[in-house]
Amino acid sequence: MPKTAGGKLSNKVYEAELYKLHTELVKLQYWVRKTGHRVVVVFEGRDAAGKGGVIKRITERVSPRIFRVVALPAPTEREKSQIYLQRYLAHFPAAGEIVLFDRSWYNRAGVERVMGFCTDEEYQRFLHYVPVFEQFIIDSGVQLIKYWFDVGMDEQQRRFEARLEDPRKLWKLSPMDVESYQRWYAYSRARDAMLAATNSDHAPWHLVRADVKKHARLNCISHFLSQIPYEDLPREEVKLGKRNMQDKYDDQASIAEYGFVPERF
Repeated sequence: MPKTAGGKLSNKVYEAELYKLHTELVKLQYWVRKTGHRVVVVFEGRDAAGKGGVIKRITERVSPRIFRVVALPAPTEREKSQIYLQRYLAHFPAAGEIVLFDRSWYNRAGVERVMGFCTDEEYQRFLHYVPVFEQFIIDSGVQLIKYWFDVGMDEQQRRFEARLEDPRKLWKLSPMDVESYQRWYAYSRARDAMLAATNSDHAPWHLVRADVKKHARLNCISHFLSQIPYEDLPREEVKLGKRNMQDKYDDQASIAEYGFVPERF
């Protein structure tokens, strides 16, 4: 596959490969809707590792009614009083849906552990029971796929600095991101403990090298597609037919009196 001098895919090749993957995602969407298949995909990893970019590329050409993205905010006081996993279960898929978790119940093994937002007892209980919880998910007929995006220290710093310099990206640099930057090795140890405790035969972790965004996107989407036994099902041919011109009238003049936005461009 052609690459640039730096070993990266050219934009032309990247767009061509992404087009192919988008086509396959549309086939997957149709198959999931027809078969009632249910899928949960967990996206975890370092801050600025590119999880959101992959999710965006997965969803940009498919229906949000079938591919649902869940990115939960910090829990409310009421949610804090619930069973920890309760608020995540509320977003699980019905028949014919794929749910993409942009961060998930693994917050407890990551930011909550490092930042002291949970007790050690709560953390240990989570690591002990989450494999059982995930077995329950699978036994209930939901396919579970888990991704961890790994980005190097230097690349994460470069991406954080780019956010500081770009007013469009400032919102992506939160106080928690700054803390994660400063506590690199604490997050590394939390990652190591999480992977060791929750990587299982029934719900393995799939690690994505994310230092090069384009490569990470293509590799992850390609792998995601390979995990689901979908088929290119036959679809009824769609034809536009002919417009009914019998009730023709000047439908532009009829709205001319209303306020259009100024045409500045």
